[in-house]
Amino acid sequence: MNIFIAHINGQIAELTSEESWHCTKVLRMKAGESIHLIDGTGNFYEGTLSVVNEKKSIATIQSGPKQQNKHPYYLHLAIAPTKNIDRMEWMVEKAVETGIDEITFVRCKNSERTVIKEERLIKIAESAVKQSLQAYIPKINGLTNFNDVIKSDADLKFIAHCEENHKKTLKDFELTNRKSLVLIGPEGDFTREEIDMAKKEGFSEISLGQNRLRTETAGLFVVSNFSIIHLK
Repeated sequence: MNIFIAHINGQIAELTSEESWHCTKVLRMKAGESIHLIDGTGNFYEGTLSVVNEKKSIATIQSGPKQQNKHPYYLHLAIAPTKNIDRMEWMVEKAVETGIDEITFVRCKNSERTVIKEERLIKIAESAVKQSLQAYIPKINGLTNFNDVIKSDADLKFIAHCEENHKKTLKDFELTNRKSLVLIGPEGDFTREEIDMAKKEGFSEISLGQNRLRTETAGLFVVSNFSIIHLK
């Protein structure tokens, strides 16, 4: 099933420029054909194409909105991008498929990558939303300094690092109906200073298990844990 992202205005759906190009040039769809649509904010629609153009395609809404059942938490993952950007792109795709609300890329003291292509990561997220039949497009934030990320107003704030000490795990916290921010460091981990700074801002240190995980694996582990904890 092909799903298109569109701007909805009453009974009119205007496909984004990228979606219009895909609809016209790749799928070669014609006026009069039925399509499935999402608005990116949680709603599904069905419509009929009335204008098919590679720059601007329009559909008439036939049914909807039908709201997606959303998970009972808000998960914001703040993660330092890896030197190999392919790994981060893979993590974004899989995190979105699993279920996430927001991703911020963090510039830390030990970060080896200080540049990311934000637009490409947004497109990967959008594609993953459609592939996994979701209607919410998570927010993707560009590279942000560590000092700014920790000034968060999230209900629950966590930092995962590799230093050995007694730490709780995510299952020890009540995550339901709460906004959570989880910090994942770079390949060289957070510095002691960064950990102390985060703790002063109300972050709890957490363990992601006995095994040392790669950065992108740690990110996906967190997303999966939130999902599993809330499975009924």
